[in-house]
Amino acid sequence: MAIEDLERLQIGILERIAELERAFHARLVPFDNFDHGANRSVAGRGDATESRLSVILRSMGVSDFTFRTVPLDYYDKTLEERKEILGAFSVHHLCKSIVLVNSQAPANVIDCSDHNNSKYYIVVVQYVARLNAENIKNFLYALNNQRIPKKRFNLRLAPEEESLKLTGFVHNAVTCVGMKTDIPVILDEAITKLQPDFFWLGGGEVDLKLGINTSEFISAIKPFLGSDPFGTS
Repeated sequence: MAIEDLERLQIGILERIAELERAFHARLVPFDNFDHGANRSVAGRGDATESRLSVILRSMGVSDFTFRTVPLDYYDKTLEERKEILGAFSVHHLCKSIVLVNSQAPANVIDCSDHNNSKYYIVVVQYVARLNAENIKNFLYALNNQRIPKKRFNLRLAPEEESLKLTGFVHNAVTCVGMKTDIPVILDEAITKLQPDFFWLGGGEVDLKLGINTSEFISAIKPFLGSDPFGTS
């Protein structure tokens, strides 16, 4: 059998496994948490995204992960309510991926080809924390062995249209898996200290969230890990 045929067979098997897991996990989420009528219109798109990202995760050696479909008013709810919907261990385990742009990058830095000195970064932080841009600046300054003036690092929230173009995901759906662009990821140190080591972040659709083992996330995504926290309470 040709290599291409084997690859297609493997992807087909992985997609089938993802479908079975999705059917199983759907039974674990309380029925009353959902507006089923509202979610039907986006279910097909969410299923396709979940299958695609599941295949990517498994190809990177990740096995301890799950997806959860959430109500369309998920972001109108408190962190405590979101924690209950996802079955997260605590509100500290709820995280988000923020696309940042270095507005003071040198003129020759226009993309993500140099992960140490990139035009864009994705920072993964907890919802309970506030992004600390100064710590990120100090981290990138040290990462480049202080060869680039610190004033050349000024990380700001990327415009939504830029974020969509780079990641392929809309606001509140951004995740570090299956992005259009190989954007370097910075993981907040505080997330690595969570117990149990399993956190939640965007899942590629606004109403889809991804829960993943922290160690496996680090092994697969290979994010930068800062010595200082990037989020402050």
